[in-house]
Amino acid sequence: MARPFMTDSALLASLDGQQYLVLRPQGEIEALWDASRESLRRSIPQAVAYPNTGHVTLRGFFEPNRVDALKEILAVWAKGQAPIELRVDAIDGFHPPFQVMIARLTRTPSLVDSYSDLTALLDSTDFQRIGELPLEQWVFHLSLIYASSLDELNWHALHERSQRTLEPQPREIITSADFVWYSGGIEHVETLRFGTHPTNDARRSAATGERA
Repeated sequence: MARPFMTDSALLASLDGQQYLVLRPQGEIEALWDASRESLRRSIPQAVAYPNTGHVTLRGFFEPNRVDALKEILAVWAKGQAPIELRVDAIDGFHPPFQVMIARLTRTPSLVDSYSDLTALLDSTDFQRIGELPLEQWVFHLSLIYASSLDELNWHALHERSQRTLEPQPREIITSADFVWYSGGIEHVETLRFGTHPTNDARRSAATGERA
């Protein structure tokens, strides 16, 4: 059975009613993520929140009443998606007010294209997207720890001693995405395998509910 992405009860409660499309590394990047998260946890004297499993978030949504419809449109995207190359180039962080330590990803062509294609498909729908930025502003990453409980002095000290460039860069090829939704404090996951490219008419039909 695949590891759940979140297990912390407070995090699960905060995610209630939300949905996410994420990529799940399970090789070199997963090993780097596990080791880096544990190292960061041990280096901080106080407790911090963190994901249970490393993942790359491509989109977040708030559609508690349209989970099935949202899953359907994301399945259309997955069917037209080629494998995605992930490469981690650094351990870094998002500064206050976020204070999140991350494994930062290189903007590989396949990763950038997948984000762009997903944007184009979602722009034809009215699903409520959360935490979204334009492609040129988005930093692809895996969150390691959520350190908002640290004061700014300790945060900057943590970031300064932990940030580093990775060489060689851990690399994986991803062939599926996970659709994750949260309801009543429970995480639900369905894997969407990547497939062949559908026609533009098929994409448009899925977005509008019409037959191609």
